[in-house]
Amino acid sequence: MAKGHRSQIRRARNEEHKETRPSAKLSYARISTTKACFVLDSIRGKNVDTALAILNYNPRYASAVIKKLLESAIANAENNNGLNRDNLYVAECYANKGPTMKRIQPRAQGRAYRIEKRMSHITVVLDER
Repeated sequence: MAKGHRSQIRRARNEEHKETRPSAKLSYARISTTKACFVLDSIRGKNVDTALAILNYNPRYASAVIKKLLESAIANAENNNGLNRDNLYVAECYANKGPTMKRIQPRAQGRAYRIEKRMSHITVVLDER
């Protein structure tokens, strides 16, 4: 049996499997995962400068949100990890489902339809080539 308190054991286990790649995460983004994934699919695996150019000229709403997130991940890589910007590329990017706000839309004959305003948690992970 392992020595130490449960929280100490868990902390030690998490230190072993700690992610060293620079990343940025946006929680509770007011955009559905489907709409975010259309934009994320276009930048996955690309060089960061190419990805920023794609996001800059993409007309979708999610591209502005993801562009800000990618710039944050690049800043994390340069300042925290000391990596060179020219060698960075988008290793992983994904959108997980967040909570859904339920709203009511009045309809004809006293009925009410439900509107679901979806949220997502968007993550961008960079790596060095």
